[in-house]
Amino acid sequence: MPDYTLRVNGVSRTVRTDADTPLLYVLRNDLEMNGAKFGCGLAQCGACTVHIDGRAARSCVTPVSSLAGKNVTTLEGIGTLDKLHPLQKAFLDEQAAQCGYCTNGMIMSAKALLDANPKPTEAQIKTALAGNLCRCGSHNRIVRAVQRAASAANVAKGA
Repeated sequence: MPDYTLRVNGVSRTVRTDADTPLLYVLRNDLEMNGAKFGCGLAQCGACTVHIDGRAARSCVTPVSSLAGKNVTTLEGIGTLDKLHPLQKAFLDEQAAQCGYCTNGMIMSAKALLDANPKPTEAQIKTALAGNLCRCGSHNRIVRAVQRAASAANVAKGA
């Protein structure tokens, strides 16, 4: 098996694995990062969403061999317990998670949206999150959390 060096959350990490091993498996099994979840394994539910070079991507179908020279950001890389990302704080404030399984994908997809569009409309938020499945029915609270995070970020920027 070959070695692959990945840049995850700003840190270079080397793993020994098969070329077609999904990034999700490397994150969870080798790097012990459990934010991204295994949901469907088919890139349809969004639970495994991470950012690759700033864009939301499904880690369950991304082979580790495709990541040379790219930056991977996981939920663990956007905030800490001491300094939550505004989206993480907003999800807590809005109680936007019930079982919490979809939360990783919702936050990472919302972050990609807010990075590209700091003042999205409700319709834009819903469109950005449409590829993330939530069985609990927390959608309204999730949308409110994204709106809250956008508002907080814009207030902090003085926008």
